[in-house]
Amino acid sequence: VLEEAERQHQDNSPEAEVRRSTGPVTPDPGLRGAVYDGVFVDLLRNLFSRTLGFSSGEKILDELSLEGVAQYIKSGKCKNIICMVGAGISTSAGIPDFRSPGTGLYANLQKYNLPYPEAIFQIDYFKQHPEPFFALARELYPGQFKPTVCHYFIRMLKDKGLLRRCYSQNIDTLERVAGLATEDLVEAHGTFYTSHCVRFLCRKEYNLDWMKEKIFSDEIPKCDSCSSLVKPDIVFFGENLPARFFTSMKKDFPLCDLLIIMGTSLQVQPFASLVSRVPKSTPRLLINMEKTGESDFVAGLLGFGGGMDFDSDKAYRDVAQLGTCDEGCLALADLLGWKEELQELVKTEHDLIDSKDKKEKAEADKTASGTEGGKTDKTD
Repeated sequence: VLEEAERQHQDNSPEAEVRRSTGPVTPDPGLRGAVYDGVFVDLLRNLFSRTLGFSSGEKILDELSLEGVAQYIKSGKCKNIICMVGAGISTSAGIPDFRSPGTGLYANLQKYNLPYPEAIFQIDYFKQHPEPFFALARELYPGQFKPTVCHYFIRMLKDKGLLRRCYSQNIDTLERVAGLATEDLVEAHGTFYTSHCVRFLCRKEYNLDWMKEKIFSDEIPKCDSCSSLVKPDIVFFGENLPARFFTSMKKDFPLCDLLIIMGTSLQVQPFASLVSRVPKSTPRLLINMEKTGESDFVAGLLGFGGGMDFDSDKAYRDVAQLGTCDEGCLALADLLGWKEELQELVKTEHDLIDSKDKKEKAEADKTASGTEGGKTDKTD
């Protein structure tokens, strides 16, 4: 039995990664049938590790504070930063997060008459009732919002050669607008950039412009080949995460020397489990409105990573900077000597976006005016 458990524990297939990733917090409904193949071996290893005091890695930060993180980055020893981000990094752009009481997306879906808030992102519900999702998509569609200070801070990490990868739960594409390329990103919950027919035997692909035209004309997108629904390539509950998520995390996280987690509640698996995939000595910085990602002793013994430890007497690598993501990024940039550079980058990029939007609006108005003029001439 032990030999078989050990064999399964060493299984590195994507399916095994999913099974090991699912933790004690709310899993994606599509993963609820997962079996924890290596749990017995993990339990023994974690038990001995914690009992004998081997659970901690080397302490790298001089102090468990934002200042300590800044000193580490400036030391030159930090060259493979991974950012994990959620909806909280986009709230200052005007995009609601999901779970904030009273203001989150789930708290403001009553007008869609859903059986429960999460139904709007359930694939089975979508196939029967696509109207609520596309109405919401029109409100949140990419291109209507500007990236935030936090997005541009991640861009600066890239420009300075420090960013290994940004793992995002967001579907607003603001990381791309801020200047991150496809290779810089793992969009764990998919993207609006492409769409596909939901019919398994068809799966015809459509681009962003095609989908945008359908959504803004209040038309339910239908495949022009088979008349089935067409859905943006964002991950709904009940669907698998992109293969890139699993292949990239296996390469990236063993090399990570600083993990920065921003604007996520860490409540959805397997994304939440990534915090425990970095080496044990790797510092982890949380920038969020409240502490999250913490777990307990029992969860750690059961092989779920044990979560983050900000406050115990055994804390050695985790730092929590509480407040908005923009405030946290500005504070860190200030300590790094990057604050003015970051503010100038935000201003320059926002001015470019405004200029582009103004030009597109003028062209659209000109086209509309010409169309109306043509109609008038024809009538006369």
